Amino acid sequence: QVQLAESGGGLVQAGGSLRLACATSGRIRWSGLSWWSYAMGWCRQAPGKEREFVAAIRTSGGSTEYADSVKGRFTISTDNAKNTAYLQMNSLKPEDTAVYYCAVDPLGSGSRDESKYDYWGQGTQVTVSA
Repeated sequence: QVQLAESGGGLVQAGGSLRLACATSGRIRWSGLSWWSYAMGWCRQAPGKEREFVAAIRTSGGSTEYADSVKGRFTISTDNAKNTAYLQMNSLKPEDTAVYYCAVDPLGSGSRDESKYDYWGQGTQVTVSA
């Protein structure tokens, strides 16, 4: 099965930057699906709040989707040679504080709909101080 491992979280002051990485490994059994059919997504969950969509990218073609709250500040990308997705976060605000999760949509919709994402990482904490 597909495994995801996030890294890059930490503590940063407001206005600072962080880059999260999500390395994937494994394959979806009994299917022809692979990295090139996927969409990679990032979601986050702040304390006391529901998880929310942040960004998504199709590995084939590179089309992207962003939540309005991060548009212009965050950039999602992939390194297809490494089967890894990234989330570059600039101009961070205290309200960006959350656990950030990466996820795989095996059918590559690149949707904001979290139900499309079948595989999830364990999450990485991002804390932005005022």
